[in-house]
Amino acid sequence: MARIWVAGIVLGGVMSVTAFAQAPGKVPEAYRWNLNDLYATPAAFDAARQQFAGRLPEFDAHRGTLGRSPAAMQSALDLYFGLAKEFGRISSYASMRSDEDTRVPEALGARQEVMQLGAQFAAATSWIAPEVLALPAGTVAGFIEQAPGLAPYRFFLEDIERQRAHTLSQPEEKLLAEAGLVTPAPSTIYGVLANADVPFPEVTLSDGKKVRLDQAGYAKYRALPNRADRIIVFREFWKTFKGYERTFGTTLDAEVKRDLFYARARNYPSCLDAAIDGSNVPEAVYRTLISETNHALPTLYRAFRLRAKLLGIPDLAYYDIYPPLVKHVDMSFPIAKGEALVLEALAPLGPEYVATVRKGFASRWMDVFPQPGKRSGAYSNGSAYDVHPYVLTNYNDDYESVSTVAHEWGHAMHSYLANQAQPYPTADYSIFVAEVASTFNEALLLRRMLSQAATDDERLFLLGNYLESLRGTFFRQAMFAEFELAIHEAVERGEALTGAKLTKIYGELLRRYHGSDQGVVRIPDEVTVEWAYIPHFYMDFYVYQYATSLAASTQLAREVLDGQPGARERYLGLLKAGGSRYPYQLLKEAGVDLATPAPYRALEAQMNWAMDEIEKIVAKRDAAK
Repeated sequence: MARIWVAGIVLGGVMSVTAFAQAPGKVPEAYRWNLNDLYATPAAFDAARQQFAGRLPEFDAHRGTLGRSPAAMQSALDLYFGLAKEFGRISSYASMRSDEDTRVPEALGARQEVMQLGAQFAAATSWIAPEVLALPAGTVAGFIEQAPGLAPYRFFLEDIERQRAHTLSQPEEKLLAEAGLVTPAPSTIYGVLANADVPFPEVTLSDGKKVRLDQAGYAKYRALPNRADRIIVFREFWKTFKGYERTFGTTLDAEVKRDLFYARARNYPSCLDAAIDGSNVPEAVYRTLISETNHALPTLYRAFRLRAKLLGIPDLAYYDIYPPLVKHVDMSFPIAKGEALVLEALAPLGPEYVATVRKGFASRWMDVFPQPGKRSGAYSNGSAYDVHPYVLTNYNDDYESVSTVAHEWGHAMHSYLANQAQPYPTADYSIFVAEVASTFNEALLLRRMLSQAATDDERLFLLGNYLESLRGTFFRQAMFAEFELAIHEAVERGEALTGAKLTKIYGELLRRYHGSDQGVVRIPDEVTVEWAYIPHFYMDFYVYQYATSLAASTQLAREVLDGQPGARERYLGLLKAGGSRYPYQLLKEAGVDLATPAPYRALEAQMNWAMDEIEKIVAKRDAAK
């Protein structure tokens, strides 16, 4: 948890103050975020960036002084966290300005220069943790008692002590920081290969339309209603990936060996232990997730059998898992209506929470609509501690867009509440709890939508979406987590990860999770190379947190919606706590222990409830025929 910057390329650069000049968009200003809240002009941003770069040499004067006195230690940490806070603001501006129009090379260049500035910051401060650990035992505790000004840094300092066995000497720490020049290579190569260099095929659909099956095309056309079209899409897309199986295998093997290098360099017994230790997450959480997910596979099989029944497909196969589970209901949500629905849904969290979201909508904290060059997808940025969070969406007037707004404002409000309640050193929360707030808001929105559904069709549509969310966010991510663990443990045993071996490991998991041996879902051989399509495998044990967070938020949202005494206060307390304690501990204080089966079985029960509700509607319709 200790906030020590680790970054890669150490280069410098000066950005022109005119870098962000671009033609105004057609989207009304009210639905464009206002980055002037960060810096009034590009010139002001450039001045802040240059001032930040000019202050980095100040760390040289503090090196070797941390043990002299409480005042000396506080002075160094004041500088460190003061500049870290400013870097959050600088990097937020650069990245979000670039995301407004990714076609603007000057904006992209500025973003890259700020990333390089982050690398310089990491190298300039890499001595702090080793120097703290070199002090005689008891020095830090004594300093904290003597100097009230060190109180905001207590958790930071105690966490450094916790990681003593994994912190190296100052020269070694600097070397690891600068190793970031080369260690991102597997991920970078994968990204270029998978998104740009692979010669994606073109296929002709049953209606005569020719479509290109690149990454976006596959995501779009894999859900086509015509089964013959889906088969063609799957066959040709995965045939293309199969042709590069050896190369993708080499890049993923290199990525896993990168993880092993860092784990061994920092004296961890395994890659998993190294990955989860940063947030002090017990290994039991990861292994309980996997064991409980396997325990719940009969529930997943039930969902697949329900899908087969609703779609009228007796021999369900892997290319049948993406079409909508139930008939699409044409529900339109213009942005004003979507925002109003979100505010209504969030009412159980209290008037102050809702008022802040309403203020964010009105004050242009969100960039709403798609436009040429704008980054796709959605995210929340809460890194500008002294300003406010920002949200990016690509709103399309559908239910998914409304759900995305609720999701991203869960993140935004997590940052807002933590930044309001915590000093900067303990405001930033762990990824381990990040998705709790977002999926919690999705649960509130679903409850609101179900309560006002006018027809069985609408109710089926909402329940079907929810069921697919549980499948994709919990079971699929847990399967990915099990795959990650398997391939890292293989490399730790000295085994090589060839493309063929990765396909074999992934294929076995794919068949087990989809009940292939039980006749639930047929898995064609060509799709077992799907591992090569998943970019998250280059993110070092990241995906398991989607599943654990969903399990936690499912339990917490149900308690709040059921009106359990103190449930809302415990949940808001979790958000306000930021990173003041370890995330596993914070969730336990809120009432969720992710190292036990309880939250996972609660999620399984919720999934069975959704299927019960769907089957009631289906039975009602069958009886009426």
